[in-house]
Amino acid sequence: MKKKTIIIAAVAVIAAAAIAVAVVKARGEKPLEVQTAEAGLQQVVQKVNATGKVQPKTQVKISADVSARIMRLGVKEGDRVEQGQFLVELDREAYLAAVESAQANVRSAEATAKLVQESMLQAEREFKRAAEIVRLKLDSQARLDEAEAAYKVEVARYEAALGDAARARASLKQSKDSLSKTSIYAPMAGVITELRREQGEIAIGSQFQEDVILVISDMSEMEVQLDVDENDIVAVALGDVADIEVDALPGRKLSGRVYEIANSAKSANGQAQAQSQTQKTEFLVKVAIAEPPEELRPGMTAAADIVTDTKDAALSVPVQCVTVRTLEQLKGDDKGEGKGKQEAAGVPAANADDGAGGFKADEDGFVQIVFVLEDGKAVARQVETGLQGENLLEITSGLKAGETVISGGYRAISRDLKNGARVEVNNEAKDKAEKA
Repeated sequence: MKKKTIIIAAVAVIAAAAIAVAVVKARGEKPLEVQTAEAGLQQVVQKVNATGKVQPKTQVKISADVSARIMRLGVKEGDRVEQGQFLVELDREAYLAAVESAQANVRSAEATAKLVQESMLQAEREFKRAAEIVRLKLDSQARLDEAEAAYKVEVARYEAALGDAARARASLKQSKDSLSKTSIYAPMAGVITELRREQGEIAIGSQFQEDVILVISDMSEMEVQLDVDENDIVAVALGDVADIEVDALPGRKLSGRVYEIANSAKSANGQAQAQSQTQKTEFLVKVAIAEPPEELRPGMTAAADIVTDTKDAALSVPVQCVTVRTLEQLKGDDKGEGKGKQEAAGVPAANADDGAGGFKADEDGFVQIVFVLEDGKAVARQVETGLQGENLLEITSGLKAGETVISGGYRAISRDLKNGARVEVNNEAKDKAEKA
């Protein structure tokens, strides 16, 4: 009885193990659950995305041309000014004194020139009389030579005096110009967007050193200065339309147009990039904002989608449908069926005899494919692509309109799916996601 019980128990264990193996095997052969989409003619819009700052198209930095203390500020930040309006008055006492001194120098130089002129005229008369006397042979040639030399000396003195007077007048002109620069007026109409100095501070006037007192901006014409990656800049062209979103204006979309593209790259600090190869390479692109709202302020952060190309009826599929495989991954899965299907879809089977079913790898060893649903199987199809939009990717060869392609899940397309694998379509998850 005990022996019989042991045998029954052993049989039960073996049966359970067999069932477990069968269940595991069945689970291993269960088709992958996927979602599908239809290849069709749709509008594909290719865009380049970039971020940047809002700035006025026209902005003038006001600096002093002469060094002096700021005595009076006629504006404050946020004020609107008109062209020619008073802005800043600098201490003018030293420059007034310089003008008075220059005026005195001019009077002195002109008086000296007048005296030298009289001496020159007298020497000229003496020279003429000597010439007449010598002509009448009443005096020697030496007398004439002496008078001529004296006359030439006076001419040279007069020319030097005229030069001194001219230099004095030029110095006076320069002094008056410096005096006039102690009062600063608006060169254009606009808004005071920055005020960097206060009354009583020293303005360091120099033509070679920027010392900004205030900034005037024309707020009627605004732009976004974008930093575009080097991989995208080749697609951007003058006149491209852009959709702009400003962080400070949520929910509002502005439109603009590219009007300037930098010819050289910029570095992280905004200067021309030449020395470092480790920095991110970007190019400055300026987009003029159409009808800028009054709420825009210089320095606001913005993002823009620049439309670089559009096709209204392009054969396309969702972006996630396209993936890559190596020839090794495709070999053996295709069962020799790939050649005919590739040719039927318009893709030449260039490598039909290499054991990869007509797939041809690129220089990096990858094949760009989509999985087409055929008789419950995911069949790899090599494709060539064109424009890439936000959600759609143009297929230029390898597919026909109306064919059903695998669109999800991501892991299945990118890794798990094999050429010819059986699949189970479940689009309910996709529909729920789209509705959400």
